[in-house]
Amino acid sequence: MTITEDTKASANPTKAFFVRMITRDISLEDCILDLIDNSIDGAWRSEGSRPIGLALDGDLSAYTIDITASPTQFTITDNCGGMSLNDAVEYAFSFGRRPQEEADEYSIGVYGIGMKRAVFKLGTDIRIRSTFADNDGTRQSFAVPISVEKWLESDDPPWDFDLEEDEQLAENGVRIDANILTSSAANAFSNPAFLQNLSRTIARDYSLHLSQGLSILLNGKKIAGWQIELLASEEYVPVRISYEDKENDDEVSIEIIGGMSAPPPEDSDPEEDERGDRRDGWYVVCNGRIVLAADKTEVSGWGSDDWPQWHRQYSGFLGIILFSASNAAALPLTTTKRSIDSSSEVYRRSKPHMREISKSWINYTNQKKQSLDEAKAKEAQTTPVSIRSITENKKVTLPSFTARPVERVANINYSVPLKDLKLLAKAFGRISMSYRDVGIKSFEYSLDDLVGED
Repeated sequence: MTITEDTKASANPTKAFFVRMITRDISLEDCILDLIDNSIDGAWRSEGSRPIGLALDGDLSAYTIDITASPTQFTITDNCGGMSLNDAVEYAFSFGRRPQEEADEYSIGVYGIGMKRAVFKLGTDIRIRSTFADNDGTRQSFAVPISVEKWLESDDPPWDFDLEEDEQLAENGVRIDANILTSSAANAFSNPAFLQNLSRTIARDYSLHLSQGLSILLNGKKIAGWQIELLASEEYVPVRISYEDKENDDEVSIEIIGGMSAPPPEDSDPEEDERGDRRDGWYVVCNGRIVLAADKTEVSGWGSDDWPQWHRQYSGFLGIILFSASNAAALPLTTTKRSIDSSSEVYRRSKPHMREISKSWINYTNQKKQSLDEAKAKEAQTTPVSIRSITENKKVTLPSFTARPVERVANINYSVPLKDLKLLAKAFGRISMSYRDVGIKSFEYSLDDLVGED
């Protein structure tokens, strides 16, 4: 080959590269959540898009998202208004959002790849159907059949998908059928644990939408949303603050709520963790969807700057920060919507507020150790309140305790064969006795036998 002025090094992408790239670093579960996001965006578009904050009303009781997942097929159907033919032709099937595309206000979609990524992750024979009402109310329907193997046969442009007329769905909405599943999807949908975890994730991440009446069904079973509550009394008052910020030129509304969701443990011994701390930590919500849950890492500040690392002593703390923006690009989202873009300025500026709330809880758990009985009595007076009913309060209110003189104590830590410990627990009358109680009982027995009342 001879180099001439027309000789160029080809940089054209291939379809296979796009499919591998956009599906590689996202889980099947997150792809299904992407499809739910699209349905919810449709529901809010039908209702009139608006900020999705705790203080704002919204009724989504007319909308249902129905998911069926089996080892041979996946279907998601909604009655959330449908995708218009113009949107399908111009935007919905493009790889990435075009500059001229007008994004839905207060949506959760930023990059314009969610539906394509999901269908490629789910199957190789896909049919996307939509029924919608045009401007004069006339119902129209179309379908987009996608045979992935056939579509991949040629990399020559254009990379379009065919559209065809279709029968109307029962209600205006979208239906997606994956008729031939990928092996990873088939394996996941044959695993009850995957489906159970998917149901739990939907209940948690869409709890705000579900509390506004939205119905989501998985394999015929309606999912109940997580009721987010904090404990409150005259002496325990959760913080609730709100303020406005900007990311570049886009307005972002921020609400922060935090406080005690459960009394902190009396002992930091992991064996004593009966409640577990899976729900403790910080939650980040973007336009109504939880994108970071129960975080106890540097992402939400723990273990960074002058903020200590999470310790089981801090269990019982729950904080929620909600970002709401008309332009989803202003939200501190990652492309998978499963974490936070730590470089986001609006998120970085929110962290001092989060730190102050966390520090108040840390101080409380330190003080509690000095006045355990008094703290337990006060904690017993609290009652659960929904985060929606918590009123504005600039600082979290927690009782203070005066350290009382206590007898000096020594901690004993040693290991013994488990079978011997079980035998000793049985001899003490209860084989299910905790390791800690076996140790204390053993010490008290020896003290009484060898030392007596002296």
